[in-house]
Amino acid sequence: MPDVPQSRIRPLNTAAIHPGGQLVLYWMVATRRLQHNFALQRAVEHARQLHRPLVILEALRCDYRWACDRFHGFILDGMRDHRALLARRRVLYHPYVELERGQGKGLLAEIGRLACVVVTDDFPTFFFPRMLDAAAHQLTVRLEAVDSAGIMPIRLFDRAFPTAHAFRRQLQRRLPAELGLPPAADPLRGLRVPRLAALPRHITRRWPAATPELLAAGDVLARLPIDHAVGRTTTRGGHRAAQALWRAFLQHGLLRYHDQRNDLDHEATSQLSAHLHFGHIGSQQLVHDLLAHEGFHRELLSPDTRGRREGWWGLSPGAEAFLDQLITWRELGFNMCAVRADHDQYRSLPPWARETLAQHQDDPRPRRYTLEQFEQAATHDPLWNAAQRQLQREGRIHNYLRMLWGKKILQWTRRPREALRVMIELNNRLALDGRDPNSYSGIFWILGRYDRAWGPQRPVFGKVRYMSSDNTRRKLRVQDYLQRHR
Repeated sequence: MPDVPQSRIRPLNTAAIHPGGQLVLYWMVATRRLQHNFALQRAVEHARQLHRPLVILEALRCDYRWACDRFHGFILDGMRDHRALLARRRVLYHPYVELERGQGKGLLAEIGRLACVVVTDDFPTFFFPRMLDAAAHQLTVRLEAVDSAGIMPIRLFDRAFPTAHAFRRQLQRRLPAELGLPPAADPLRGLRVPRLAALPRHITRRWPAATPELLAAGDVLARLPIDHAVGRTTTRGGHRAAQALWRAFLQHGLLRYHDQRNDLDHEATSQLSAHLHFGHIGSQQLVHDLLAHEGFHRELLSPDTRGRREGWWGLSPGAEAFLDQLITWRELGFNMCAVRADHDQYRSLPPWARETLAQHQDDPRPRRYTLEQFEQAATHDPLWNAAQRQLQREGRIHNYLRMLWGKKILQWTRRPREALRVMIELNNRLALDGRDPNSYSGIFWILGRYDRAWGPQRPVFGKVRYMSSDNTRRKLRVQDYLQRHR
């Protein structure tokens, strides 16, 4: 198994590795999977070199913003899969779930006292940067954050890109080399290190492993101090669910993706965005499997690196379109979050967008709605209401309608900054794939990020791209969608 590339590894403190420690700890926080995972692979490297037991701590706190049954249940699905998958592996898996706010405080530091080194996941937004920074100050051994987010290392570039085209040009120049540096498909395969039977009693008494009943994510959820108004959806999380969705898309959806992904009546998308967000499946595996499925070889790559959206890979139209979404657009969002700490703030919009929105911020609005009215799908627009109801019930909005959903919020709120607050609150509270770099890419695209100025200027929007429900009705068949989401 090759070493993890140094471009993926980010030391978070200056502490040394302690060879005399009792174990190597992998603190799984964002890349919640056992396959195609550079962070787990790095922990395995340390365990082998130091000949120490490997412990995987996967914890779930209940005090993060927007914590609810929907997100908790999705994560617990994955933890349940992990417990089954790791039962016969030479690792100790400790799934910990807080039953009260702050109950898990001190667990990482306590296990860290036994560790030679701690490895965790790099993730550039939500509460993760603050949490990892706090952990780095608490631990007395080295803490390494390892990036498994995408095909390109998220911190490879030290600048944010203004457009997908500009980012795609750089990807096309650098991707061939990165394709040759994939993570191990199964980092635990062939692991030969001592196995720790259990953590010390003083740890397990205070922070016991989650019971099977808790991991089942059933009635126990109702007793946790989280938001129960945002209930579970029919979408299940975890390794097994993600792999099943991916196999189905690869066999049946890929051929239709290029032509039908914006069709409201046919589900031609992978439906994997939530699983990618929670780390239950990784884009490295998706790219590997898709290229094998398409019979890809390096000679197919075009020497033209000018950022063309289609034709560079030499693959089918569906594969080309899917890879552009998975790599270009997804990793563009990670780039922004890694480079700009203010990526979720209004001031991060491009100057032209802020200028034109400021010029039109006092324009009369045709309608005005409150956050509560938006959340309850209580607008005058049946198509917008249907999209919002899909978000409420399924934790997702059809890809094309998500853009319209945001544009109308901009048009129906008092100021652009208020529109941003509403979009972030609704998306991050209700969407399974919210709180993600791609969430901020989509929300800020509504306000002009990654886009260009459009003319003629319109009330409220100025030069920001305009969308309307009437135009959407003319472009797409919407009647069945409206019936499904009444």
